Amino acid sequence: MSGSLVSVTEGASLNKDVGTFAFRWMVYLKPLRFQEGAKLTAASPIRYIEPVYRPPSEASSLIVPITDGCSWNGCTFCEMYSQPQKRFRAREPAEVLEGIRHAGERLGTEVRRVFLADGDALVLPTRRLLAYLDAIRTQLPSVHRVSSYCLPRNLRKKTIGELTELRDAGLTLAYMGAESGDDAVLERINKGETFASTCEALDKLGQAGIRRSVMIINGLGGMSLSLGHADNSARLINATAPEYLSTLVLMLADGGVRYRQAWPDWQPLSQAGLLREMERFLAGLDLKRTIFRSDHASNWLVLKGTLGADKARLLAQVRAAIERPDTAPLRAASTRGL
Repeated sequence: MSGSLVSVTEGASLNKDVGTFAFRWMVYLKPLRFQEGAKLTAASPIRYIEPVYRPPSEASSLIVPITDGCSWNGCTFCEMYSQPQKRFRAREPAEVLEGIRHAGERLGTEVRRVFLADGDALVLPTRRLLAYLDAIRTQLPSVHRVSSYCLPRNLRKKTIGELTELRDAGLTLAYMGAESGDDAVLERINKGETFASTCEALDKLGQAGIRRSVMIINGLGGMSLSLGHADNSARLINATAPEYLSTLVLMLADGGVRYRQAWPDWQPLSQAGLLREMERFLAGLDLKRTIFRSDHASNWLVLKGTLGADKARLLAQVRAAIERPDTAPLRAASTRGL
């Protein structure tokens, strides 16, 4: 998982929870379902393979798939790309470029933002990414922001110079699901990353001038690793000072079968435990100008502010919820979800 997510699926209604332009393509094209192998035609310029995910802040973006699935797809908590049709592959450049051209013909100057899907589109070679960004700039001239999910491993072979080229070509925001800054937690969930590798990737993006939106998962370490998860996640964020930070609460879509197979003695945190972990995480942060959001549908308590200006207020909200949960503005369990 590379960040807070919303799934765009068949039958979704046109509202704030659905990517506007992705949905508009569905309206224009009237597809029954986006299936693997669906052909590009004049009537269906962009091929989507369900389920399609994007960050909540990309609700008004045109979703342009340049890969399918996730190149790692090994995290035990994540089922986003587990379906057979979401097996990882890079899309053929001809298909992607043709889709962008058709999007320009259909929507012209209406598109302001583009999100490059799927799970870690930055895994592609820099030269190919530059070709897609150039096509977006040419065919969709009103676009002022292009963004993508990104895994730290995607950047290991990319230089800061290459990333600067991508920024200059229009890629201005990368969403990274760090999940945790604690190496013990990262090993348990088979993230394939460490504190050091995540820190290095975020620093590369920052030096290249690409804004970073980082996600941490509340409750990921369970009861046994909660303290280390909170402390080292705060340490990671302090070390990299991303422009945006969000948290969501661990929710296991399959009931936790795969997660518990890999971590048999894992015990979930209670609502109170999650709030205490959040308090510890926030208390450990020392930031200047990071926009913080903990408003994903999985969160019990909605928190919004800028760190550090709003740190005291945010901590007071969490502490009030810990001390007086009956009067706190907590989400009802029935309204929470991924």
